[in-house]
Amino acid sequence: MSNPIPAEARAAPRVSPLYDPRIRAAAYQILLLLAVGLAAWAAVGNAAENLRNARVASGFGFLGNTAGFDVNQTLIPFAAANSTYGTAFLVGLTNTLMVAVIGIVLATLLGFTVGVARLSPNWIVARLAGVYVETLRNIPLLLQLLFWYVAVLASLPAARDSYAFGSSVFLNQRGLYVPRPMLAADAWAIPAAFGLGLAAALAFAARARREQARSGRRLPVWSVGIGLVAGLPLAAWGVLALSGAAPLSFEVPVKGTFNLRGGMQLYPEFVALVLGLTVYTAAFIAEVVRSGIQAVSRGQSEAARALGLKPGPTLRLVVIPQAMRVIVPPLTSQYLNLTKNSSLAVAIGYPDLVQVFMGTVLNQTGQAVEVVAITMAVYLTISLLTAFVMNVYNRRVALVER
Repeated sequence: MSNPIPAEARAAPRVSPLYDPRIRAAAYQILLLLAVGLAAWAAVGNAAENLRNARVASGFGFLGNTAGFDVNQTLIPFAAANSTYGTAFLVGLTNTLMVAVIGIVLATLLGFTVGVARLSPNWIVARLAGVYVETLRNIPLLLQLLFWYVAVLASLPAARDSYAFGSSVFLNQRGLYVPRPMLAADAWAIPAAFGLGLAAALAFAARARREQARSGRRLPVWSVGIGLVAGLPLAAWGVLALSGAAPLSFEVPVKGTFNLRGGMQLYPEFVALVLGLTVYTAAFIAEVVRSGIQAVSRGQSEAARALGLKPGPTLRLVVIPQAMRVIVPPLTSQYLNLTKNSSLAVAIGYPDLVQVFMGTVLNQTGQAVEVVAITMAVYLTISLLTAFVMNVYNRRVALVER
């Protein structure tokens, strides 16, 4: 019988810490963090030294100083005499958010329509959608913005020769004039009714999903939701009107000899920016929608037709819900691109965040580091919030694996 192996020989050999992959990985990460920290410290120190040499005070105290300039398109009150640089920042931010929200909604609607049209059995419709996508995707966005602003809107007639649509809508070189809604003091009941209707519609949609999962019965979610969201505000308006109140009135633009007075003016810079961002981003969204629909197995459509569903309900109830799991991730990227591309508004003079804050405010104050840092932080925050909302929606439409 052979001798047993000694315990010392059976023990695992000791490995030097230098060859332990976990220790080496931790050491590399620590060294990388130190290198990044040193680079950041050197950059901050260099910037501070340059500011001292240029006799520029650092800090964010300049936001409380009087701006001294005016902005023609604002969603919040702004006056050159008493408004601050902080208010100018809010003006640029709200203008950017307004363009981004409107552009996302319009580009989504147009992009989904064109994307579905590209798969249409109608040869003309499919080819026209293809020409739209291939043309607008391959023309730089800046050129498209200049086309809408210079070639289309600048060629409109002067104010006194405005195109009239009825007696209350006018279009000219200065923009589109439409009636301005004027809310009375008791009109708070209308947005309150809208919020109540929206909450009720969401609650009904959740109940409809539970009912469909339990029994397979589909409730009329869209008709009930539209009825609640639109019906409750109309009912509140009717009650206020019957009680003798006037919750909503309109200030109609009036055409004078050389200009128009009253109403609400949509400036050509705003219209050109929204049009350019919408038609450009919609071309990319159309391709995202087309690829998402084609990613759904053809057997799903065949099964729906075997059950007696027509092409429209098949697309809406079977194909699109399954395609959304493929569509949502690249669609999020297009939303982020649209928001960041709105900074090209500086080329046509629209007062967005870049034009107002990084342009006028930076030139007047010289606070380049602070202004650039704030602007970068704003775009980063908007992008992260957009990605978070879309990721939440993506988890809701993702397929649940067993």
